[in-house]
Amino acid sequence: MTEQRVRWGILATGGIAAAFTADLVDLPDAEVVAVASRSQESAQGFAERFGIPRAYGDWNSLARDEGVDVVYVATPHSAHRAAAGLCLEAGRNVLCEKAFTLNAREAEELVALAKERGSFLMEAMWMYCNPLIRRLAGLVRDGAIGDVRSVHADFGLAGPFPPSHRLRDPLQGGGALLDLGVYPVSFAHLLLGEPSDIAARAVLSEEGVDLQTGALLSWESGALASVHCSLIGGTATTASVTGSQGRIDIPYGFFHTDRFVLHRDGREPEEFTAGPEDGTQAGLKHEALEVMRALRAGETESPLVPLDGTLAVMRTLDAIRDRVGVRYPGETGETDETDETELTPA
Repeated sequence: MTEQRVRWGILATGGIAAAFTADLVDLPDAEVVAVASRSQESAQGFAERFGIPRAYGDWNSLARDEGVDVVYVATPHSAHRAAAGLCLEAGRNVLCEKAFTLNAREAEELVALAKERGSFLMEAMWMYCNPLIRRLAGLVRDGAIGDVRSVHADFGLAGPFPPSHRLRDPLQGGGALLDLGVYPVSFAHLLLGEPSDIAARAVLSEEGVDLQTGALLSWESGALASVHCSLIGGTATTASVTGSQGRIDIPYGFFHTDRFVLHRDGREPEEFTAGPEDGTQAGLKHEALEVMRALRAGETESPLVPLDGTLAVMRTLDAIRDRVGVRYPGETGETDETDETELTPA
């Protein structure tokens, strides 16, 4: 694959699938050629909405469609192992939503399968592809604030979500951590790597999923990260990283930010803002562009969202769940992908 248009298949028809597809159709070198759902009616309605030529009422037909270069898996995370695995088995390249899987074991299985097939695989962590987040990480890496001492990040929604909602359903991997907490945890990993120690506490629902979770991550360097997520309280949804010589603050919506402020000792604060092409609404486009760049380059993973990093995040999420006592039934299974909704704050 070099300069030709990249042909996308969409697996699932919920809110996040619609948001991603809407961004894809605006990209001149992307073509959405197929969509699949377990319901033919749902797939057909989605296809008509976005002008997609092929609609499948089963996942297998999409996985085996030789006219698809890459499949975007947009089911709830409880079905990621099954959906992404089916596509990889059939030789498709895959972009899979986060949380990448229910647990690290499932993530390891997908990574091993992708390597066995020689297929591209990437977690859809759009935050890592955001130009401002990339610039922030570069500043930290280059020592703009000295040695990193601490990271703080939170993501909370006011709710309330009824017990029938997928976010409260253990069978669908419900809870705050995998839906929302994956962002603060991934932000800490981006700046510090995998922690050496983890402590956590949570408030659990009657169904056994976490309604609110806080974790303290620590590193051998002495750095600490406090991360928090909630389904029962709308938080500031901000982030900051403090170093020995300064601090960077990111305002509300840190994971799809269009600005941040660098504070350095002895200097005036410096604000960094997105250019015209980098607005927050273009966030999903950035991950699509990275997938297409990698495919044309013949790469099987992205340096922006490396598979080792995804596995490390999954290990941290597993450890937090272990600390707070959240267990999912069998930790496998499929769910109704049409329940997936976009939870990003407006």
